[in-house]
Amino acid sequence: MTTQPPNAAPLFDTVLVANRGEIACRVIRTLRTLGIRSVAVYSDDDAGARHVREADLAVRLGPAPARDSYLSVEAVLAACHSTGAQAVHPGYGFLSENAEFASALADAGITFIGPPVRSLDVMGDKIRAKNHVQAHGVPVVPGIAEPGLDDARLLAAAADVGYPILIKPSAGGGGKGMQAVQVPGDLPAALQTARRVAASAFGDDTLFLERLVSSPRHIEVQILADTHGNVVHLGERECSLQRRHQKVIEEAPSVLLDAATRERIGEAACNAARSVDYTGAGTVEFLVSDAAPDEFFFMEMNTRLQVEHPVTEMVTGVDLVAEQLRIAAGHPLSLKQEDVTLTGHAVEARIYAEDPERDFLPTSGSVQWLQEPGGEGIRVDSSLLPGLAVSSSYDPMLAKVIAWGPDRAAALARLDTALAGTAVLGIGINVEYLRLLLADPDVRAGRLDTTLIERRLPGLKFRSPQAPEIAAAALLYLLGLAVPASGSPWRRADGWRIGGSGAEAGSGNAGAPLHLVFAAPASDGGDVDVSVTGTARDATVRIGGTVYAAGLTAGADARTGGRVSVSLDGVLHTFTGAAEPDTGAFWLAGGSAGELFTVRLRLRSRREQLDRQLAAAGREAGDVDPAVRSPMPGTVVAVAVADGDRVLAGAPLLSVEAMKMEHQLRAPMAGIVSLSLRPGDLVKADQVLAVLTPEPVSGSLPNPHDDPPAQNQGADHARL
Repeated sequence: MTTQPPNAAPLFDTVLVANRGEIACRVIRTLRTLGIRSVAVYSDDDAGARHVREADLAVRLGPAPARDSYLSVEAVLAACHSTGAQAVHPGYGFLSENAEFASALADAGITFIGPPVRSLDVMGDKIRAKNHVQAHGVPVVPGIAEPGLDDARLLAAAADVGYPILIKPSAGGGGKGMQAVQVPGDLPAALQTARRVAASAFGDDTLFLERLVSSPRHIEVQILADTHGNVVHLGERECSLQRRHQKVIEEAPSVLLDAATRERIGEAACNAARSVDYTGAGTVEFLVSDAAPDEFFFMEMNTRLQVEHPVTEMVTGVDLVAEQLRIAAGHPLSLKQEDVTLTGHAVEARIYAEDPERDFLPTSGSVQWLQEPGGEGIRVDSSLLPGLAVSSSYDPMLAKVIAWGPDRAAALARLDTALAGTAVLGIGINVEYLRLLLADPDVRAGRLDTTLIERRLPGLKFRSPQAPEIAAAALLYLLGLAVPASGSPWRRADGWRIGGSGAEAGSGNAGAPLHLVFAAPASDGGDVDVSVTGTARDATVRIGGTVYAAGLTAGADARTGGRVSVSLDGVLHTFTGAAEPDTGAFWLAGGSAGELFTVRLRLRSRREQLDRQLAAAGREAGDVDPAVRSPMPGTVVAVAVADGDRVLAGAPLLSVEAMKMEHQLRAPMAGIVSLSLRPGDLVKADQVLAVLTPEPVSGSLPNPHDDPPAQNQGADHARL
């Protein structure tokens, strides 16, 4: 990794990191290596965050909403002044590509560790950027990209662009608002959806059109440029494994490009940087057809560090943050183009707070137990630590696991092993999904494109909770709730009853069987019914129609968690366990050494069981539930219908947003809608948001605001 030469002029004394999470921790790590004092900033939700603990100083910006904290230029400037920060590293996302922020820093005499304002202005608008680089000889995707295009002009131009078409917002990134349109009749509705999402996400609903490239691959080139006229590229990254326009797994180099194409695409990226007098670290993104890998088309330039920059660092040995600091301080690059050598292969997987089995809905909670991998060729960039509270206010990315190997097969194998040793209790994460993806034959063979994940999702088989985990959760419940904290006998789990002897507190359920219902895993069809007789140490457990002799053989408490061993029919199963008393959920991590699996089992409360029974009353078997519930805690961002409207099954009703992800809820059946929510209302997970009253509805009724399905093409940068 690049470090500051011992006799070089000093860089900065104090640098403020205007970001949060794993990227703030990663920047702070390099600052510490270079002997530079680091300043962290935080919102109220992040007061106990890892980046706050690891920095030399920390300054509160404001309340949880990003607009009042991480996106507040005034608050960040005040933090710079109060700490004497000479420079600001913006990370990625938030203010990293904000030209007004860069100008404000310059006016205050503070160095922005990023490109000049002109570069931000030109490359920050996709329409302007595309036209600009095309004038400098960089190839672009056929389409129409002009400022101020209204729907009428876009509709008129579509035929010349040719179908299928991709609608793209000019501002922002992360794939928000992008819509793929296969036939002309779908274009008007898709334009409306794209404008609404773009306006909500970026405050700018300007759109443009591009030809949808078949079998697209997303290839991006890392560049560095200093203030002395030197521009180099550090090879390319393959970022084609994407879901809903969001990168999931990235690698360097790409198996698609040969040496000659690598040189050509690298020079095109350097030319794009030179065209705006770029300085600092940046990434030029290209679209490459798998059928014609020697052709590439400019998509955009990200004027900042990328989420996936570690894979480039792993194969080049260059610390990109250190180079950013050198450039910002006026130093020349520490390397020339001929010094750049790609050694081996590196692959990165992003760890998200999300539930892949429930359509990747964001999750939240507190980290009750954590295991992260290590070893030869493994790097972990993480924001996680025990006790960390993960809120729904920000992007759901928690960490990145990166593996290097002498070749691609070795790197993939190391990454899979590292993910097998990764576990978090208290928050749902996507590790099992990542491992299933890595095991895909096409991924292993390097046959990638930006639509591969969407094609594979229906066939993914997630691990369902097995009898040992179910029994462990039931016995932990019995042990942990035998003495209720409130002292109320109604909360005892030991079979206590009025006028009966019951069991002694803490002994378990020695009398009548305790009946528990665990919520159905998304991969299965029904809830899991469990009955327990006896104590947590010596119990008879019935799961479905099977009876087991079971008992906890290691000290554990459901309120505090710990090491849990369950003897099930004489076979010992060992877990690390934790509980969520407020939700009735139990977390268990188990498996052989180096091969962990994690499950979450949530008890349905008596109230919830009764509500479900009442909702089902009067319905024929197989009928759908007329209640529409929120799948996650979040904010209502759009309501597509009014109270009393008649809708068809599948009609969009409203959208809920959390962790920068929008989830659209649709009518489960035809009927009359009852709802009273408005945009901006806060909702809880499983809260009933709307109810459908069945009524015969003509098949000719329209589904208002029905969105066409989005398809992927060379996606924008990550969810940041």
